Amino acid sequence: MEINLRHCAYLGDAVWELHIRQKTILMTENAKKLHELTTNYVKTAFQVELLDFILERLREDELEIVRRARNLPIPVGRRSMQNEYRLATAFEALIGFWFLNNKNRLEEIFNILEERLA
Repeated sequence: MEINLRHCAYLGDAVWELHIRQKTILMTENAKKLHELTTNYVKTAFQVELLDFILERLREDELEIVRRARNLPIPVGRRSMQNEYRLATAFEALIGFWFLNNKNRLEEIFNILEERLA
């Protein structure tokens, strides 16, 4: 099944947030702190860091997904944020793609990312 990259990014955003929520609920009982921890891990800037962290480990087809997703039209008005938003969209598209097509690879990448989440 072929799903367009915007939909992969949409799904990847949800998959990533669920993954993070599973981690953060074990970190604190405080609701305010829980929200803060979660938003720090799902925000655009952190997703860009994570993409950069895994970039050298990506296969050729995965790099192509990053390139294509990075070039999708985006709804961000301020030009200063566009590059960051595009890269975060590419990260989310990869997560969504792996979720749909290769859960083993998704788990492998999640394990690699543990180093950055600690």
